[in-house]
Amino acid sequence: MNAMDATLSTPANAAGPAEIRFENVTKTFGRMGGGDLFKAVDDLNLEIRPGELVAILGKTGCGKSTMFNMIAGLLEPSQGKVEVSGHNPFTEFNWFRGKIAIVFQNDRLLPWRTAIQNVELGLEMLEVPKAERHATAQRWLTQLGLGGHENDYPHALSGGMRQRVSIARAFATNAGILLCDEPFSALDEMTGNRLRAEFANLVRENGKTAVFITHSINEALQIGDRIVVLRRPAKIAYDVKLPRNADKAVQEEIRLKIQAVLSE
Repeated sequence: MNAMDATLSTPANAAGPAEIRFENVTKTFGRMGGGDLFKAVDDLNLEIRPGELVAILGKTGCGKSTMFNMIAGLLEPSQGKVEVSGHNPFTEFNWFRGKIAIVFQNDRLLPWRTAIQNVELGLEMLEVPKAERHATAQRWLTQLGLGGHENDYPHALSGGMRQRVSIARAFATNAGILLCDEPFSALDEMTGNRLRAEFANLVRENGKTAVFITHSINEALQIGDRIVVLRRPAKIAYDVKLPRNADKAVQEEIRLKIQAVLSE
Protein backbone atom coordinates (compact mmCIF):
# COMPACT_ATOMS: atom_id res chain seq x y z
CA MET A 1 0.00 0.00 0.00
CA ASN A 2 1.35 3.47 -0.87
CA ALA A 3 0.51 6.86 0.62
CA MET A 4 -2.05 7.60 -2.07
CA ASP A 5 -3.95 4.44 -1.05
CA ALA A 6 -3.77 5.62 2.55
CA THR A 7 -5.23 8.98 1.58
CA LEU A 8 -8.18 7.40 -0.16
CA SER A 9 -8.97 4.79 2.47
CA THR A 10 -11.82 5.43 4.91
CA PRO A 11 -12.11 4.10 8.48
CA ALA A 12 -14.66 1.30 8.54
CA ASN A 13 -16.75 2.99 11.22
CA ALA A 14 -16.81 6.44 9.56
CA ALA A 15 -20.24 6.68 7.94
CA GLY A 16 -23.37 8.80 7.75
CA PRO A 17 -23.70 12.57 7.87
CA ALA A 18 -20.97 14.71 9.40
CA GLU A 19 -20.84 14.65 13.20
CA ILE A 20 -18.79 17.86 13.24
CA ARG A 21 -18.94 20.40 10.43
CA PHE A 22 -17.19 23.69 9.75
CA GLU A 23 -18.72 25.59 6.84
CA ASN A 24 -16.77 28.65 5.62
CA VAL A 25 -15.78 29.45 9.20
CA THR A 26 -13.70 32.52 9.99
CA LYS A 27 -12.82 33.66 13.50
CA THR A 28 -11.25 37.01 14.27
CA PHE A 29 -10.28 38.62 17.56
CA GLY A 30 -9.76 42.25 18.46
CA ARG A 31 -6.32 43.34 19.59
CA MET A 32 -5.70 45.12 22.87
CA GLY A 33 -5.59 48.85 22.28
CA GLY A 34 -7.51 48.59 19.01
CA GLY A 35 -5.96 48.31 15.57
CA ASP A 36 -6.38 45.55 13.03
CA LEU A 37 -8.28 42.37 13.91
CA PHE A 38 -6.33 39.16 14.44
CA LYS A 39 -7.60 36.30 12.23
CA ALA A 40 -7.23 32.90 13.90
CA VAL A 41 -9.37 30.83 11.48
CA ASP A 42 -9.74 31.64 7.80
CA ASP A 43 -12.68 30.33 5.72
CA LEU A 44 -12.34 26.81 7.12
CA ASN A 45 -14.34 23.90 5.69
CA LEU A 46 -14.08 20.57 7.49
CA GLU A 47 -16.32 17.55 8.04
CA ILE A 48 -15.69 14.84 10.63
CA ARG A 49 -17.77 11.68 10.32
CA PRO A 50 -19.19 9.56 13.16
CA GLY A 51 -16.58 7.14 14.47
CA GLU A 52 -13.55 9.01 13.16
CA LEU A 53 -10.56 9.71 15.37
CA VAL A 54 -9.11 12.85 13.83
CA ALA A 55 -5.78 14.33 14.84
CA ILE A 56 -5.67 18.09 14.25
CA LEU A 57 -2.01 18.95 13.75
CA GLY A 58 -0.24 22.26 13.38
CA LYS A 59 2.35 24.62 14.75
CA THR A 60 1.71 26.62 17.89
CA GLY A 61 -0.56 29.54 17.08
CA CYS A 62 -2.11 28.01 13.96
CA GLY A 63 -5.67 28.12 15.34
CA LYS A 64 -6.06 24.59 16.72
CA SER A 65 -7.31 25.76 20.10
CA THR A 66 -9.71 28.22 18.50
CA MET A 67 -11.22 25.36 16.47
CA PHE A 68 -11.39 23.25 19.61
CA ASN A 69 -13.22 25.97 21.52
CA MET A 70 -15.75 26.47 18.72
CA ILE A 71 -16.56 22.74 18.68
CA ALA A 72 -16.95 22.86 22.48
CA GLY A 73 -19.33 25.82 22.21
CA LEU A 74 -17.00 28.21 24.03
CA LEU A 75 -16.50 30.51 21.03
CA GLU A 76 -18.80 31.67 18.25
CA PRO A 77 -17.49 31.97 14.68
CA SER A 78 -17.22 35.49 13.29
CA GLN A 79 -18.44 34.18 9.93
CA GLY A 80 -19.71 30.83 8.71
CA LYS A 81 -21.29 27.98 10.63
CA VAL A 82 -20.15 25.31 13.08
CA GLU A 83 -22.46 22.33 13.64
CA VAL A 84 -22.03 19.39 16.02
CA SER A 85 -24.58 16.58 15.77
CA GLY A 86 -26.70 18.96 13.69
CA HIS A 87 -26.79 21.62 16.44
CA ASN A 88 -25.05 24.93 17.04
CA PRO A 89 -22.69 24.30 19.99
CA PHE A 90 -22.55 28.00 20.95
CA THR A 91 -26.24 28.96 20.88
CA GLU A 92 -27.47 25.52 22.01
CA PHE A 93 -24.79 24.95 24.64
CA ASN A 94 -27.11 23.26 27.17
CA TRP A 95 -28.25 20.70 24.58
CA PHE A 96 -24.75 19.22 24.65
CA ARG A 97 -24.76 18.24 28.35
CA GLY A 98 -23.55 14.65 28.44
CA LYS A 99 -22.95 14.57 24.67
CA ILE A 100 -19.40 15.99 24.60
CA ALA A 101 -16.58 15.10 26.99
CA ILE A 102 -13.22 16.85 27.16
CA VAL A 103 -9.78 15.55 28.11
CA PHE A 104 -7.47 18.49 28.83
CA GLN A 105 -3.71 18.89 28.65
CA ASN A 106 -3.64 18.87 32.45
CA ASP A 107 -5.73 16.30 34.30
CA ARG A 108 -7.80 18.97 36.13
CA LEU A 109 -8.69 16.62 38.94
CA LEU A 110 -10.23 18.10 42.07
CA PRO A 111 -7.58 17.59 44.81
CA TRP A 112 -10.15 17.14 47.58
CA ARG A 113 -11.85 14.25 45.79
CA THR A 114 -10.59 10.68 45.47
CA ALA A 115 -9.99 9.06 42.08
CA ILE A 116 -13.43 7.48 41.99
CA GLN A 117 -15.10 10.67 43.18
CA ASN A 118 -13.37 12.58 40.37
CA VAL A 119 -14.62 10.08 37.80
CA GLU A 120 -18.12 10.39 39.24
CA LEU A 121 -18.14 14.16 38.87
CA GLY A 122 -19.61 14.32 35.37
CA LEU A 123 -22.20 11.72 36.28
CA GLU A 124 -23.21 13.77 39.31
CA MET A 125 -23.73 16.78 37.06
CA LEU A 126 -25.93 14.60 34.83
CA GLU A 127 -27.88 13.57 37.95
CA VAL A 128 -27.13 9.87 37.56
CA PRO A 129 -28.23 7.94 40.69
CA LYS A 130 -25.46 7.40 43.24
CA ALA A 131 -25.21 3.60 42.97
CA GLU A 132 -25.13 3.70 39.17
CA ARG A 133 -22.51 6.42 38.94
CA HIS A 134 -20.33 4.65 41.52
CA ALA A 135 -20.50 1.37 39.57
CA THR A 136 -19.78 3.15 36.26
CA ALA A 137 -16.81 5.01 37.73
CA GLN A 138 -15.42 1.81 39.21
CA ARG A 139 -15.74 -0.01 35.89
CA TRP A 140 -13.82 2.67 34.00
CA LEU A 141 -11.09 2.96 36.61
CA THR A 142 -10.63 -0.81 36.49
CA GLN A 143 -10.58 -0.82 32.68
CA LEU A 144 -7.87 1.84 32.74
CA GLY A 145 -5.71 -0.16 35.13
CA LEU A 146 -6.51 1.77 38.31
CA GLY A 147 -8.27 -0.95 40.26
CA GLY A 148 -7.08 -0.62 43.87
CA HIS A 149 -6.49 3.14 43.54
CA GLU A 150 -10.15 4.18 43.74
CA ASN A 151 -9.77 5.89 47.09
CA ASP A 152 -6.41 7.55 46.41
CA TYR A 153 -6.33 11.33 46.20
CA PRO A 154 -4.66 13.00 43.19
CA HIS A 155 -1.51 13.93 45.16
CA ALA A 156 -0.87 10.22 45.73
CA LEU A 157 -1.05 9.36 42.00
CA SER A 158 1.62 9.68 39.32
CA GLY A 159 1.08 11.99 36.34
CA GLY A 160 0.13 9.07 34.12
CA MET A 161 -2.30 7.72 36.70
CA ARG A 162 -3.95 11.12 37.10
CA GLN A 163 -4.41 11.35 33.35
CA ARG A 164 -5.95 7.87 33.36
CA VAL A 165 -8.46 9.16 35.92
CA SER A 166 -9.18 12.08 33.58
CA ILE A 167 -9.76 9.70 30.66
CA ALA A 168 -12.00 7.50 32.83
CA ARG A 169 -14.01 10.60 33.77
CA ALA A 170 -14.56 11.42 30.09
CA PHE A 171 -15.62 7.90 29.08
CA ALA A 172 -17.83 7.44 32.15
CA THR A 173 -20.34 10.01 30.88
CA ASN A 174 -20.80 7.91 27.71
CA ALA A 175 -20.58 11.05 25.58
CA GLY A 176 -20.51 10.32 21.87
CA ILE A 177 -17.90 12.98 21.12
CA LEU A 178 -14.52 13.33 22.82
CA LEU A 179 -12.43 16.48 22.52
CA CYS A 180 -8.79 16.10 23.51
CA ASP A 181 -6.44 19.06 23.90
CA GLU A 182 -2.88 17.64 23.89
CA PRO A 183 -3.74 15.37 26.84
CA PHE A 184 -0.45 13.45 26.89
CA SER A 185 2.04 16.24 26.16
CA ALA A 186 3.10 16.60 29.80
CA LEU A 187 3.88 12.90 30.24
CA ASP A 188 7.16 11.08 29.66
CA GLU A 189 7.50 9.37 26.29
CA MET A 190 6.86 5.78 27.40
CA THR A 191 3.81 6.66 29.54
CA GLY A 192 2.45 8.88 26.77
CA ASN A 193 2.85 6.14 24.16
CA ARG A 194 1.00 3.62 26.31
CA LEU A 195 -1.86 6.00 27.06
CA ARG A 196 -2.21 7.07 23.41
CA ALA A 197 -2.59 3.44 22.35
CA GLU A 198 -5.07 2.70 25.14
CA PHE A 199 -7.06 5.84 24.43
CA ALA A 200 -7.28 5.13 20.68
CA ASN A 201 -8.41 1.56 21.34
CA LEU A 202 -11.11 2.74 23.76
CA VAL A 203 -12.40 5.29 21.24
CA ARG A 204 -12.70 2.63 18.55
CA GLU A 205 -14.07 -0.11 20.78
CA ASN A 206 -16.77 2.20 22.12
CA GLY A 207 -17.72 3.79 18.79
CA LYS A 208 -16.82 7.35 19.78
CA THR A 209 -15.99 10.31 17.56
CA ALA A 210 -12.81 12.00 18.74
CA VAL A 211 -10.93 15.18 17.88
CA PHE A 212 -7.37 15.13 19.13
CA ILE A 213 -5.37 18.38 19.12
CA THR A 214 -1.59 17.95 18.83
CA HIS A 215 1.56 19.66 17.58
CA SER A 216 3.47 16.34 17.35
CA ILE A 217 3.70 14.49 14.03
CA ASN A 218 4.59 11.26 15.84
CA GLU A 219 1.54 11.55 18.08
CA ALA A 220 -0.75 12.26 15.13
CA LEU A 221 0.57 9.22 13.27
CA GLN A 222 0.18 7.01 16.34
CA ILE A 223 -3.35 7.99 17.24
CA GLY A 224 -5.23 9.23 14.19
CA ASP A 225 -7.44 7.43 11.70
CA ARG A 226 -7.15 10.74 9.91
CA ILE A 227 -4.72 13.63 10.18
CA VAL A 228 -5.71 17.20 9.34
CA VAL A 229 -2.74 19.57 9.09
CA LEU A 230 -3.40 23.29 9.54
CA ARG A 231 -1.41 26.32 8.54
CA ARG A 232 -1.90 29.73 10.09
CA PRO A 233 -4.52 31.18 10.20
CA ALA A 234 -6.36 27.87 10.58
CA LYS A 235 -6.86 26.56 7.08
CA ILE A 236 -6.44 22.98 5.92
CA ALA A 237 -3.08 22.40 4.25
CA TYR A 238 -3.18 18.59 4.15
CA ASP A 239 -5.87 16.02 4.99
CA VAL A 240 -4.97 12.33 4.97
CA LYS A 241 -6.72 9.16 6.11
CA LEU A 242 -4.38 6.64 7.67
CA PRO A 243 -5.27 2.92 7.77
CA ARG A 244 -4.67 1.34 11.16
CA ASN A 245 -2.51 -1.34 9.54
CA ALA A 246 -0.40 1.13 7.56
CA ASP A 247 3.19 -0.08 7.31
CA LYS A 248 6.25 1.98 8.16
CA ALA A 249 6.83 2.99 4.54
CA VAL A 250 3.33 4.51 4.29
CA GLN A 251 3.73 6.30 7.60
CA GLU A 252 7.13 7.65 6.60
CA GLU A 253 5.79 8.96 3.29
CA ILE A 254 2.97 10.74 5.12
CA ARG A 255 5.41 12.06 7.72
CA LEU A 256 7.59 13.60 5.01
CA LYS A 257 4.55 15.20 3.39
CA ILE A 258 3.45 16.68 6.73
CA GLN A 259 6.96 17.99 7.39
CA ALA A 260 7.01 19.63 3.96
CA VAL A 261 3.63 21.26 4.56
CA LEU A 262 4.62 22.57 7.98
CA SER A 263 7.89 23.97 6.69
CA GLU A 264 6.17 26.11 4.03
